[in-house]
Amino acid sequence: MKIYEAIKKDHDIQRDLCNKLIDTSGDSEERKELWTTLKKELEVHALAEERYFYSPLIDTDEMQEDARHGMAEHHEMDELIEELTGTDMSSPHWLATLKKLVEKVEHHLEDEEEDFFVKAKDLYSEKEADSLATSYEATMDEYRKTWPESIPGKSE
Repeated sequence: MKIYEAIKKDHDIQRDLCNKLIDTSGDSEERKELWTTLKKELEVHALAEERYFYSPLIDTDEMQEDARHGMAEHHEMDELIEELTGTDMSSPHWLATLKKLVEKVEHHLEDEEEDFFVKAKDLYSEKEADSLATSYEATMDEYRKTWPESIPGKSE
């Protein structure tokens, strides 16, 4: 498996969680469970993706700006996650902020899948793309098991 496929697999999980969460209401158990799962997925994904996709690209002239853009979007999502975590789930503000987060997530995934992956394929060899995927997936597995402790500066 290549790094692009490994990341895309997690993108599909994020899309599904976003779609399900948007359809929930109030301070329901379903909303709480989906929110916790989405938060976990976004946080562990951002760390692993920055380490195994963006960091190697930051040193390239061809993708330095794209890598910085992608990491800046992760930071913007972190801020929305923090805002949502501190907001009453039954409030209209929570749902409005969730919609902003979902829009940001969808935009970010589109940037990566339709632009960044295409460019990166010209920079990473087949072997590098395979090796990065292996490391990315191992890190994702570990971070999922140890979340939220695996997230620097975060706790549940």
